[in-house]
Amino acid sequence: MSALSLSCRVCGTEHPLEAVGTCSRCFGPLDPVYDWDRLRASVTRERLAAGPQSLWRYADLLPVDAPEEPRLAPGLTPLVPAPRLAEELGVRELWLKLDTANPTHSFKDRVVAVAARKAQELGLTTLSCSSTGNLAGAVAARAAAEGMDAAVFVPADLEPEKLASAAAYGPTIYAVDGHYDHCSRLSVELSFELPWGFVNVNLRSYYAEGSKTLAYELAEQLGWRAPDVVAIPIASGALFHKVGQGFAELRSLALLDGPAPRQVGGQAEGCEPVATAFREGAPVTPVRPDSIARSLAIGNPADGDFAVATARETGGSIHSVAEDAVGENMALLARTTGVFGETATGVTLGALRAAVDAGEVGRDDRVVLLVTGDGLKTLGPVSFTFAPVHIAADADAFLDDVLEAA
Repeated sequence: MSALSLSCRVCGTEHPLEAVGTCSRCFGPLDPVYDWDRLRASVTRERLAAGPQSLWRYADLLPVDAPEEPRLAPGLTPLVPAPRLAEELGVRELWLKLDTANPTHSFKDRVVAVAARKAQELGLTTLSCSSTGNLAGAVAARAAAEGMDAAVFVPADLEPEKLASAAAYGPTIYAVDGHYDHCSRLSVELSFELPWGFVNVNLRSYYAEGSKTLAYELAEQLGWRAPDVVAIPIASGALFHKVGQGFAELRSLALLDGPAPRQVGGQAEGCEPVATAFREGAPVTPVRPDSIARSLAIGNPADGDFAVATARETGGSIHSVAEDAVGENMALLARTTGVFGETATGVTLGALRAAVDAGEVGRDDRVVLLVTGDGLKTLGPVSFTFAPVHIAADADAFLDDVLEAA
């Protein structure tokens, strides 16, 4: 393992590689520190290409040791062209990164795999989290695969499809009266009292690193050249920030040809603290979530200010998407590509459309849209598309109607 310690992103205070969620000095987020000199001497494109067909091919760039026998390994998900949607948007080249191909059909399998591996290294036997749905399923599935216990905290009014799919893996589900931020606060308090691995609290430093593998995979799948633009949903802001970090690391290792991509982020209007901060040039201010995009509805995003900084550093942008446009974008993606993404993807596509309309994404740009979750988990916003044509069980009558309509 090439990680040496944890370092506060704000004040630089060093911490050991343990289950510690925030800096003991200033409460800032902690990031793993790596032996970059050793990595520059050892990590090559050829070495990575020879690795496992999963995110564990990038184990040298992660803060844990790869498991000897990986179980239910996520990552290395498909990158597929979307020419019809590209034409609809007015861009030359558009690709979809399908993290719906992960074991529980969302990108959360990446981050949980890394956090769970650290939990095992620390001797923890229970995985836990606060979740808006996808993370609960990823934690429950990972615990089932590894023979660990799982306990997840979710808002009581979460979409039933997400709760049912998580429950199938056998976790204890605690339905909390309140929204996600209540669940998060409860998890933080309990992390000081229970010997559990809370993947997005005391294991967050390791968990967040799993998101970097999206950048690594995009670069490798595109022949070690980054796209011009990557469109990414924003909830806590960690995914957006860590994708940027991943591309930066590849450049520092001389593995990436050309510049890093511009990053376009999106939030739904019912929970847009990061988009508002970007638009107004101000720090992120917490809000009360009220959005159809439940997987993004974090009113007090821990990495929101870092997401804003990433957008500015990469020459990107962050956009708000109208609530009533989320389902329309989900349907647009489905009917032009055959890919059904959840509400978060509807927001991401809405943000990309806004960036194109604003001239921030040009006709000649190569663009990647992250499809971070499966639409089968959030059917409600596209219910308007269900309009069957009722007919009699009579072939002659059907043919007469078809010919008449023609």
